[in-house]
Amino acid sequence: MVLPVIRSERPTGDHRIGGTVDLMTTTLITGGNKSLGFETARRLRDHGHQVLIGARDPERGARAADELGVAWVQLDVTSDESVASAAAEVRDRFGGLDVLVNNAGVSGAFAGVDEFDGPAALAVFDTNTVGIVRTTHAFLPLLRGSAAPVVVNVTSGLGSFAVRADTSRIESTLPTLTYSASKAAVNMLTSVYARFLPELRVNVVDPGYTATDFNGHSGPQTVTEGTDAIVAMATIGADGPTGTFTDRHGAVGW
Repeated sequence: MVLPVIRSERPTGDHRIGGTVDLMTTTLITGGNKSLGFETARRLRDHGHQVLIGARDPERGARAADELGVAWVQLDVTSDESVASAAAEVRDRFGGLDVLVNNAGVSGAFAGVDEFDGPAALAVFDTNTVGIVRTTHAFLPLLRGSAAPVVVNVTSGLGSFAVRADTSRIESTLPTLTYSASKAAVNMLTSVYARFLPELRVNVVDPGYTATDFNGHSGPQTVTEGTDAIVAMATIGADGPTGTFTDRHGAVGW
């Protein structure tokens, strides 16, 4: 099903594709049909962005998009074909892309570190880490057509060496082997992308311990608080920072 382009009344940016000018910031959020992705979509919609949510499940994607009043595209970050198809659809429907929020992720099993095996690790890395490479690669030609291209990668304090070394932090107590390793890899991806794609602003953000499906809604932060850093980095301009790691309170140690 092809949905109409959602037009905002408050243009906030511009991109030029094929000689045309679109005065709105077009933003794609992977895993945008629930939790942090859904709240990010709501907030950026209210900020004036033309928002698309990427969803693996068409029914859930359509339902969330209808509730938010935004557009959606079917996108499974573990599938090269799905990501390529989504990029082609965004190009055809919207002409370009200004902001990519790589939010889709899985927690993997909550188990002792001695219980993880190769297939379990591959499944988590395929979504959380390789999924970002797939999606960034597929949408890079569209981002390069923007006057102010931005990529926001969603990580976790569980993937920070500095945070895990701090025994006063809850993250240091959790044996999230594959999840933490996959997010540490996301941090490195961000650093390398930022260094070698200087025409883009590429940053990584930690939502913090937020009440979501990942933790049985046990986190002390609301989803709005958890999206503060995502929204902040999704709304920077062409002169904004790149290669940074932040949460809602400021810089995070790598």
